[in-house]
Amino acid sequence: MSRRIDDEQCIGCGQCQRVCLVGCIYQDTGRKRKVNETECVDCGACQMICPKKCIVSI
Repeated sequence: MSRRIDDEQCIGCGQCQRVCLVGCIYQDTGRKRKVNETECVDCGACQMICPKKCIVSI
C-alpha cells in the first residue's frame, strides 16, 4: 500500500513533504504535492500531519 494526495484539496503547504521519512513526496505544478507511490513505505506520517486531510491510503 501507499498514499495518494487529492490534488483538488491540496493547498501546497508542504508539511507532508517535510515529514516524509523516505522523501517520496515532491512538489508538482502550482505548489501541489504528489507521492511517488513506488517509493512510499506507508508509514502514515504525511496523512497525520496534513491540515486538509487530503491524503489517503490506496
